[in-house]
Amino acid sequence: MSAPAGQKIAVMAESLYLVNLLLLPGVGFIMLLWLWWKHSSTAPQIACCHLWQTLSASIWAGMLLVFVNGLVILTGGYQSPWVWLIVGLYFTICHSALVLLGVMGLAKAMAGQGFHYPFIGTQRCDVC
Repeated sequence: MSAPAGQKIAVMAESLYLVNLLLLPGVGFIMLLWLWWKHSSTAPQIACCHLWQTLSASIWAGMLLVFVNGLVILTGGYQSPWVWLIVGLYFTICHSALVLLGVMGLAKAMAGQGFHYPFIGTQRCDVC
């Protein structure tokens, strides 16, 4: 049984999203941007959906990280005892939720199905 058209691109997009979150922040995002730039206009529906979802979620993850850094600075800077509470809550709630969504998206991409990230995803899967 052959894979649906665009499944390989969808798996690559979800994998790069997880690379950005877990292994090489920034580098994974640049590679994801390159993949989106190269394939977004010609990608089949499933690939386009996963490309938009991972790009949107990566931008949300970056904005959350900026927000957390701003919160740390507002609560006394990096020397404050509050920093560990904020960082702990961020990694326990936000970062782990983003990783879980990425794993779910990767599983859906490997199964040849589309996936909408709840709350942070985009409904732009119909633009391709």
